[in-house]
Amino acid sequence: MSETAPQNPATPHPAATLILLRDGPDGLELLVIERHAGLRFAPGATVFPGGRLDEADHHPLWRARWPEGEPPADLAHRVAALRECVEECGMLPTRDPLPSAALADLRRGLAAGEGFAAALTRVGVAPALDRLAVLARWISPELLPRRFDTLFFLVTAPDGQEPVCDGGEAVGVLWATPRRLLAEEEAGRRRLVFATRMTLLRLAGCADTAEAMACAAVSSECLPPPILPRLVETATGPVFRIPAGCGFSPLETSAESVRLG
Repeated sequence: MSETAPQNPATPHPAATLILLRDGPDGLELLVIERHAGLRFAPGATVFPGGRLDEADHHPLWRARWPEGEPPADLAHRVAALRECVEECGMLPTRDPLPSAALADLRRGLAAGEGFAAALTRVGVAPALDRLAVLARWISPELLPRRFDTLFFLVTAPDGQEPVCDGGEAVGVLWATPRRLLAEEEAGRRRLVFATRMTLLRLAGCADTAEAMACAAVSSECLPPPILPRLVETATGPVFRIPAGCGFSPLETSAESVRLG
């Protein structure tokens, strides 16, 4: 077996993804969005809300918004995950119930270019930074010219909020079980990038929200070990391999069936 990797791989951009969970009639459901077909990365793919970290996500003021004790190492990622979620699908987990009028006001402010922190302060909203739980940290394969180092967070969906896609990056939004999404990809009706597909496989065996949240990392004192898929030549052809013990399976996936972006 031989591993294929470029000599000077691109530096991955820090990013965050938020997986909203709820219990539906057929079991655990996840909120996914469909990306615009004209985007550079993952055009037309079904993904979870998320994106790159902004400089403002690292601002010291976010430490004061942590409800109690020392903020975790992944605080900026949590900020980015919530910001991207409200921008792309109009939902925001908060520490207290969020009136629909306040949520609409928040959406308008962000759409007009208002900063996330300023919009939250103006509307009087406390984001549920402490309720997010880390599921995994995925890093894009080294062979890609555009790479991301992404924390995948889980959170229970807020009551009384309905998803509304932004019409820019996100052109569709859907609640669905992991099994349904995987079946639709298998039938050729849905496009899933590798990390999304592996996450769906991980959560497909969870009966409900509580069981899914139990899959999350116990500690947020440091970032979890990265999962970096590597392209490996085997006797039966090239595969993408992930580290043993990472909590995801299968450990090897045929390269021809993998969509990276």
